[in-house]
Amino acid sequence: MTKEYFLRWLKAAGIRAVRTMAQTAIATIGVEAVIYDVDWLVVFGTTSIAGLLSLLTSIASVTGLPEVKENKE
Repeated sequence: MTKEYFLRWLKAAGIRAVRTMAQTAIATIGVEAVIYDVDWLVVFGTTSIAGLLSLLTSIASVTGLPEVKENKE
């Protein structure tokens, strides 16, 4: 694995994690009836865990991320 490949993988995994976190935050906030009743600590905690799980899933992926192709030189 080259440094260039690792940096591309890291960027792609980070983008996936941020998207997952945004989706989780929207879903968690959407469950609350009124915006001022939102438990922001729960939203932050749930969103953080979702981002971590996304990164761990990217690490565990045997085939790698489809967004990142390793150049065989």
